[in-house]
Amino acid sequence: MRQLPERKTKGTWVQTERAAHEEWASLIIRAPKAAAVMHILTARMVDNNAVVISQRELQNAIGISRPTVQRALATLRDENWIEIWQVGESGTVNAYVINDRVAWHGSRDGIRRSLFTATVAVSETEQKNPDRIGETAPLHRVPSMLPGEMQLPSGKGLPPISQPFFDGLEPDLPATGRKD
Repeated sequence: MRQLPERKTKGTWVQTERAAHEEWASLIIRAPKAAAVMHILTARMVDNNAVVISQRELQNAIGISRPTVQRALATLRDENWIEIWQVGESGTVNAYVINDRVAWHGSRDGIRRSLFTATVAVSETEQKNPDRIGETAPLHRVPSMLPGEMQLPSGKGLPPISQPFFDGLEPDLPATGRKD
């Protein structure tokens, strides 16, 4: 099995229900490859309980064949460990939603939003132009609020430190001193 690349997440832990944890032990004995895939998916998820990853990346992460990955995923789906939502036409890249009665990260409030958001795990080897990775200009980011904030930061008419405003969309707040 190859070493998984280190990745940044909001935390370094996941939680499991005791009963599910015991069932997971049974899965390890009954279907060890499926249990290994479940561990990889669970390790890659964050607070949305879902991850988008290709079968090839799962295959490489665990060191098993594609048919074995497909059988493992079918076992996990059929036994209600995960839901599988296809991304694109080929069916080899999917969103895997981990059953929140088995494992979760962070608050359980609103966990079903995971059907619409997911951690996306991509591999450099799966890209059409891997030699161009890192060459593109950074994306222009839209300012956003942090948890607990009530409004976008504005200051005395200056743009937020993190990003300049889009042309024509500058804030028209009293702090800017503009009179239109």
